[in-house]
Amino acid sequence: MEPIQKPELTPLDKGSSLKTLQVTALTGWSMPPHHTTKEAVIVVQEGEALLKMPNVDHRLKQGAVFIIPAGVEHSLEIIQDFKAIAIMATDSEINFKQ
Repeated sequence: MEPIQKPELTPLDKGSSLKTLQVTALTGWSMPPHHTTKEAVIVVQEGEALLKMPNVDHRLKQGAVFIIPAGVEHSLEIIQDFKAIAIMATDSEINFKQ
């Protein structure tokens, strides 16, 4: 069985109230269930992914902008090599399901 490949999260910039992270992943990778402590904005630059949320899945494609509510568990499955920017509060944390 192949190990799960998770998207890479690279800090880009941090201001007084917001921070940005670069999200990059290859086709077939996935991000396990997690949530953020405050809402996050995802801006898709390249590729395609399936954002799986409790009641509905969202297909994210190049140019999409999506707000993920605080505390809502979600996961990400990469359909096509993916690149996005996540924007969130400087004190927001990403917590993975144990």
